Order: sequence, then structure tokens, then C-alpha cells
Amino acid sequence: MRRFGLSSLKPKTAPGKPARSIWWRLHHWAGLQVSLFLAFVCLTGTLAVFSYELDWIARPAMWTAPVAVEDQASWGEVLDSARQAAPDAVGMNIYRPLHPLATYDAVARAGGENTHYYIHPGTAELTGTGDWVGFQRFLRNTHRHLMLPVQIGVSLVSLAAILLGVTLVTSFWVYKRWWRGFLRWPKGRTMRALIGDIHRLAGLWSIWFVALICLTGYWYLAEQWGLDAPAANMTPASLEVAVEAGSLPSPGHALDAGLKRLHESQPGYQVALVRWTRAEPDVIEVHGEAGRALLVRPRANAVWIDAQTGALLGEADPRTLTAHQRIAEMADPLHFGTFGGYWTKTLWFLFGAMLTGLAATGAVIYVLRIAKTEREEPGWISGLYRLWNKMGRARWLAAALILLPFGLAPFVL
Repeated sequence: MRRFGLSSLKPKTAPGKPARSIWWRLHHWAGLQVSLFLAFVCLTGTLAVFSYELDWIARPAMWTAPVAVEDQASWGEVLDSARQAAPDAVGMNIYRPLHPLATYDAVARAGGENTHYYIHPGTAELTGTGDWVGFQRFLRNTHRHLMLPVQIGVSLVSLAAILLGVTLVTSFWVYKRWWRGFLRWPKGRTMRALIGDIHRLAGLWSIWFVALICLTGYWYLAEQWGLDAPAANMTPASLEVAVEAGSLPSPGHALDAGLKRLHESQPGYQVALVRWTRAEPDVIEVHGEAGRALLVRPRANAVWIDAQTGALLGEADPRTLTAHQRIAEMADPLHFGTFGGYWTKTLWFLFGAMLTGLAATGAVIYVLRIAKTEREEPGWISGLYRLWNKMGRARWLAAALILLPFGLAPFVL
């Protein structure tokens, strides 16, 4: 038990003082001994919310001026432009701009490598290219599975959700009459008391967010160990049957023809992604939002278009999903806050930063508590040294897991 700091869970009673409860010790252990790894997972998840925007800032080829709706290029023009820019690609995913100052992002695969091709939303011309590895890819792969094989990596990251759940549950016993603290503004007279007040206030207002992150984290763990749901956009067998004769000049023309038919049947459909591959049957897969179901990924509204004729070959209707599939489809939008655009993404980012801060302030409170006990004011170096020692041997595992993605990234991305 001592090896991983678990010895601190044993009751210790000082003369004349009551023993601290097991709830306090569990809260202390989960929030201190593994605070390093917990803070890292929270930080990478928080940054991942705006990982696309970080890539946009770092890559001038993604910059563009706003284009009026009537002057925008069609999805078909964008697809043909991307195919011309990457003629050897065996397939590509084209993502819509996430804001008016961004280009289309076509990720094409050729020669076993992925490359970004940025397409102007007005002229459909190539504005530049970008490496596969960027902020978005690094942060997503690190936060999800630490660059390790997915099942192993997701399981390790899910430990953070389990430990986060421990701190959430135990906090209701540690913080007496917690329901009275929602409007209690921090006013500690000492540094330790002030940070403690901030820690408790942030924790109270984050209860809903912590519970949400824990639940989705548990779901990701369950998916990796046999409880994954059937995909919502399984290709129907009817896609192999040609339903119309006559070919259009290019897959782009076929895409535009198919989208025209789609908007006639679903006027509010908004395309989020177009997927094209050199495969049989020659089909274009479209993901988007149709307003037919809340909190589902765009793939739950998939539509398949014949790349030769533009005929609609089939669709996925989110209203027909089973309860199991619906849980799977809502996990990502809830975990990253993408379901409401920048309003929810910003809210998720702020609470993610607050959650990262909770892990950090919990550790700082411990250092200041030790300083009060020993009647000395430690400097930053001595304080961090004490904190590092009190994390137990689990600190080496946490440090290794934090450094691992940086070492593996050049080989796995």
C-alpha cells in the first residue's frame, strides 16, 4: 500500500485529535497521489475542445476572408478541387469550415500518409497544404489514448475518470453542508484559506461537469471492453445496386446533384463532412445535421450518393437508433461540448480549465497545510519537492504516462 501512497488511507490519530474519516483520506489520495496525471488528462481535454482553432491560428493556409452565401462554392466544386490537388489519393474526408474565416479542410490519403489540403470556400481553389500532425491530431490522440494502442490507452485514460469520480463522491462528505457554499465568495484570511475557498467554490459549480465527464469516460472504457454499439451509419446492402443509368462528368457533379435531391427531401440538412474513396461501389458518403434528433454525431445523419449518377442510394435515420446506439452517438458531443457550436465549446473549455485548476489547487492546499503544520513558509522549489515526495511511487507512473505521448508521437502519427 505504501508503494503507491495507499498507506495514507489508514487512520492516523494524533493525541487529542479525532481520526480523519475514510472519505477525507480517499479524497486526499485521489486528489494528491495522482493529481499529476489527472491534471494532464484534464488539460489535454480542455485544449482539445479548441484544437481545430489552434491549427487554424498556426496555419495561414487555413485563413480566408468571409464569403457571402451566394458566392460560396458548392460542395461538388470543393470535392473536384481536392481531387485535382491530390490526384493519387485513395480517399479523402472534406470537412466544412468551422467559422467564416476558415477554409474547407480536405484530408487526403496517398502513399500511406495523410495530408491536409485547404480549399477556398468561395473560389474552390487550393490555398495551401498542411502536415497531418498538428495541434488537433496530437491533442486528440493524447487525450484519448496517450498514443498507445487504443484499447490500452483508453483504459489508462479512463482511470482519470474513475479517480475523478472518487473525488466527486467523497467531496460531499469532506465539505460539510456543501449545499450552502454555492454563493459563498472566497475570503480566506491566509493564502491557504483563500485557495481552499476557491477550490471548494469551483468544485461546487463544476459538479454537473465533473459528473458528465466521468459518465462519458466510463462509457469510453465500456466501449473498449465489449460494450460498443453497432455503428449508426452502416452501409446498407442496397448501395451495391445501380439505381439509375447515365454518368455525370465527375464525382463533384454527382455530389451536387445528390445534395440537390437531398435538400428537396430534407430542406434543413447541413453538410458537415463529405467522404470519397476510390472503391467499389463508387459511392460518396455525406455526414451532416438534419434536425431530426438531438445530441448525435453527424454520422448518424449519413447519406450515400452514387458518385457516377448522383442518385441517393440510402440514408441513416437517427430516429431509428436503438438506446445503445443513441448513447454511443451522444457521448462525443457531450464530452467535448460540440453540440451547440461556440457557445457550448466555450462553456466546456472554461469548465475544463476549472477542472484542471481543481487538480492543481488541491495539491497546493496540501503543500500549504504541511507548511502550517511545520510552522514554516516553503519556497516554490521546496514546496514542489514535498509535493512530489508525497505523491508516492505512483508519481513515477504518472510522469511516465505524461511523457509517453511526446516520445511516441513521431512514430505513431
